[in-house]
Amino acid sequence: MKRLIYIVIFVFGTGLFAARGIAQTAQPAGASVQSASSLQTATAAQSQKLEGEIANAQGAGDNAWMLVCAALVLMMTGPGLALFYGGLVRKKNVLATMMQSFSLMALVTVIWAVIGFSLCFGSGTSFIGGLSHLFLHGVGSAPDPTYAGTIPFETYMIYQLMFAIITPALICGAFAERMKFSAMVLFMVLWSFIVYDPMAHMVWGKGGFLNAALGGAFPTLDFAGGTVVHITSGVSALVCALYLGKRVGYPSEPMPPHSVVLSFIGACLLWVGWFGFNAGSALAANGLATSAFVATHFGAAAAAIGWGLAEWLRNGKPSVLGVISGAVAGLVAITPASGFVGPMSALIIGFVAGVFCYLMVSKVKARFGYDDSLDAFGVHGAGGTIGALLTGVFASSAINPIFKDGQGKALPVGLIDGNAGQIVNQLVGVLISWVLAIVGTLIILKIVDVLVGLRVREEHEIQGLDLALHGEEGYTFEA
Repeated sequence: MKRLIYIVIFVFGTGLFAARGIAQTAQPAGASVQSASSLQTATAAQSQKLEGEIANAQGAGDNAWMLVCAALVLMMTGPGLALFYGGLVRKKNVLATMMQSFSLMALVTVIWAVIGFSLCFGSGTSFIGGLSHLFLHGVGSAPDPTYAGTIPFETYMIYQLMFAIITPALICGAFAERMKFSAMVLFMVLWSFIVYDPMAHMVWGKGGFLNAALGGAFPTLDFAGGTVVHITSGVSALVCALYLGKRVGYPSEPMPPHSVVLSFIGACLLWVGWFGFNAGSALAANGLATSAFVATHFGAAAAAIGWGLAEWLRNGKPSVLGVISGAVAGLVAITPASGFVGPMSALIIGFVAGVFCYLMVSKVKARFGYDDSLDAFGVHGAGGTIGALLTGVFASSAINPIFKDGQGKALPVGLIDGNAGQIVNQLVGVLISWVLAIVGTLIILKIVDVLVGLRVREEHEIQGLDLALHGEEGYTFEA
């Protein structure tokens, strides 16, 4: 009897359990569809949220990187260039020379905020931007996808400002020790409008005549400023040196640098800051920034060796000033190529630039006798030119596929890559830079000469510009 009871209980329990499972499984069809739809909606929302978080993280990383790069580029002017140029002049002119770099940090900033940025990057013609960003109108925290889609437009603006600051400061090396401070201020204001702004717009601005990324008529490859910064400043420097004439006593009197130590420190700061200059031009913390960083370092190292070796063979010993000048020449030459070439190409460009710039400074300058006080043309004008042309030779689509066909397939970029026509584009960009710098600088010099005069009086030049122009001395040695 007990056994029968146990069997009945077992059968009843099993049936109850099965019925419960069937009831749970056999839900209405509408309920099943509703559950699936809810799941899909939840999954899509989570995916969208995740994509948003990833985009925000990328934007935050890119923005942090670009703000650091902006600071690095500013460091190139002060203290980098200020120390480099300051050490190369005579002791009586050290403060006046450093003051030129520092004052431009303030002067160009105000010009940039009012109108300079708009003329460079606002929509306009093929040769100059418009007034859409006058007084930085429309420049805020939202990105401008045309220029950089992951960073605030204001970050892009402040980064480009640092380029606008250092470019005219480079010219000061040519007229060091003999131009009035008032003349320098007026000259640089006009030069920024007449030379820098149009060139920056043509190469980097929307609708620019030479813009390679946005379909310019002659797409000139200039990743970080070979034409915009170095050729314009270097060629303008040569025009200034020729127009102002030689320093009193040059070349019969020796005029050695008063402190190679200061110049050495300045060159090291320039080398470090140049990573912001070139790698920052990727406008994101990505693989292209890494590639530009590596190319920059390799180009500088090879150029230092090239200049030092050439000097060693000619003079029997390499000088410290020569080697640091070579490094700067390499940094100049690799600037337009940094985002388009690999490490081995960077070594070649750097070495060629080091030897070439050494010959420009030691042979060509001596042959023609012009007084480019601190070799602004020999390093920046010559280095920028050779670098821009070699960019057209070594640029590779494997590094930066900037040119694409209608289907989005990468096209050859440079000569070795299979695009021989790029040499023509580079040559056009170089020629426009030269012509604009020569004509623009001559016009500006004439205007400034008429309005305020260019050169200091001879007695002031002999006394030194520190005391004559600023009433101070760089060094006070008490008994």
